[in-house]
Amino acid sequence: MAGCVLVVDDERDIRDAIAELLTDEGYEVEGARDGAEALEKARDCHPVVVLLDLMMPGMNGWEFRARQRGDPELSRIPVIVVSALGKVPGVDAAGYLQKPFELDDLLSAVRRHARAA
Repeated sequence: MAGCVLVVDDERDIRDAIAELLTDEGYEVEGARDGAEALEKARDCHPVVVLLDLMMPGMNGWEFRARQRGDPELSRIPVIVVSALGKVPGVDAAGYLQKPFELDDLLSAVRRHARAA
């Protein structure tokens, strides 16, 4: 197994599509609808990388990232922001993918950051 990837997006279709792609590549995938669920799942699956949408109801991506960085158990997990906003000032992330993204770009980013984890 290539490790767990946590996909955080409030849109189920996006979570499912990314999960299918990454599962085919040998990754275990966990999905979360918002930042609060993502924090719980991150503690359980210890992901090698987090794919994080920013605009979500409940706990959004900015708040998730702030809490993740403040948690010693989770702070070292690389985060790739996957958002229609693209690269956003003030969001400390290992990488950024703007929606809609190319599947090859997503796979490359996951592979690069999962290896570094």
